Amino acid sequence: MPQGSLLKLKIAILIVITIFFVFSPAKNSNSSLQKPVNSPDTGTVTDLPDYEPLKKQLESYLATKAATYGIYFKDLNTGTTWGINDLTPIPAASTIKVPYVLYLNEQVAAGRLEMEQRIAYDSNTDYAGGSGYLKETAADGDRFTLRVLSNLAITLSDNVAYKMIKRVVGEENVLGYMKSLGGTTIGSDGQNNTTARDMAAYMEGVLNFARRNPALGNRLIDDLANSIWHYGLPGKLPDNVRVAHKEGDLPGVSNDVGIVFASRPYIISILSMNQSNVEQGFADISEINRMIYEYQEKMQP
Repeated sequence: MPQGSLLKLKIAILIVITIFFVFSPAKNSNSSLQKPVNSPDTGTVTDLPDYEPLKKQLESYLATKAATYGIYFKDLNTGTTWGINDLTPIPAASTIKVPYVLYLNEQVAAGRLEMEQRIAYDSNTDYAGGSGYLKETAADGDRFTLRVLSNLAITLSDNVAYKMIKRVVGEENVLGYMKSLGGTTIGSDGQNNTTARDMAAYMEGVLNFARRNPALGNRLIDDLANSIWHYGLPGKLPDNVRVAHKEGDLPGVSNDVGIVFASRPYIISILSMNQSNVEQGFADISEINRMIYEYQEKMQP
């Protein structure tokens, strides 16, 4: 074939190939991506549920209470959120253990720590009264795996386990992590004040972590769902409704934050202070979440 004809043939082939790639339909680059566990469904504004009647019902109920309540809610089907006093600073009590244990899991997932790693108990730095049983059984030098400590901090709300985790991961690191999750009321002044909105962000962080790291994340959710403290959020819900949650209390403070895996799942954070009776505070939390659950169940999934 003459040289000029060969060149023209090559040019023609290149033009055909270029046209094919430029004008052929592009494949959906997201088709292989899994939908996040808590990713809301896409919909129009008219698809969003109306929570105003529920809010009015709750506000009427709270008006009969002397305590101060902060509530933040997120519907996991649509991403719809609402709150009542959700930016009011309230002592976190033991709900603060959620971001600490979550951060520990993040470090394990990143390969910086291992759940099988053993930490020696030091009474000078780790002893704490209150809930838990390590305060009664641990002796200086006793070594516990990070897996055991994370489990005890959540399921028993063990304060010694929490302090040992805090020593390992570093308080400043966790405070920075809480900010990265959306926390705004964060401090290391010993008060550990938080807000209902912040605590909901940390619980959503648990869901997102479980999506990225199913083995570690689902184990954390399982710990949260099997705490011995099961009075608040699950108190008036059917037994077959799974609630992954963390309670916390101090004198005058009753808190519970969690994920309710109902037919229409949601995140709920209920904090309270100025309680004259902490047990009554948890009873009120149970009643509040009952109202929310029943309202959710009446909606279309």
